[in-house]
Amino acid sequence: MTRLPPLTIDELPDDQLAAVQRAEELMGFVSNDTLTMARNPALMDAFAGLVGAVYAPGAISSGMKRLLGLMTSSAAGCTYCVGHTAFASERQGIDRDKLQAIWEFESSELFSSAERAALRVALHAGQSPNGVTDKMFAELGNYFDEDAQLEIVSVIALFGFLNRWNSTLATDLESLPAATLQTVGHGAASG
Repeated sequence: MTRLPPLTIDELPDDQLAAVQRAEELMGFVSNDTLTMARNPALMDAFAGLVGAVYAPGAISSGMKRLLGLMTSSAAGCTYCVGHTAFASERQGIDRDKLQAIWEFESSELFSSAERAALRVALHAGQSPNGVTDKMFAELGNYFDEDAQLEIVSVIALFGFLNRWNSTLATDLESLPAATLQTVGHGAASG
């Protein structure tokens, strides 16, 4: 059970309601972490700006960004964010077999060498303490230019915040991502 209850839709002022509706369009459901964040309008606005910047079209695909969020959240043990990123990955066209094989990315034929390099960084960056090495980052540079590397680290950092937020607050997972989480069998620790 969540430690700090989210606001209800009826409690939101019009400007926050519009922001929640935009998030719902992006995600496919109203997220409890957004409704909890709505308790602080300045935080919610700033976070919405960050999410918009991180998920803006860029050097890496939207689907890859979701996989990075999935790996980061899995490494951090945030079940709430794993559910969200697995659900979002499927919405972005990532095959369920690939999601189920996320922990086997190093050896699975479902992942390219570039994806392996990025997921390796996400895995080690999602741990505490951060385990990314110079060698891992150099390997990332073999496949991604500096703009893409910045996008990869931005996704990882975004989920660093979300993993801490949702694990600390024990945010209740919504039904759609919970259903995906049950079918994917992600292997993340409880969060």
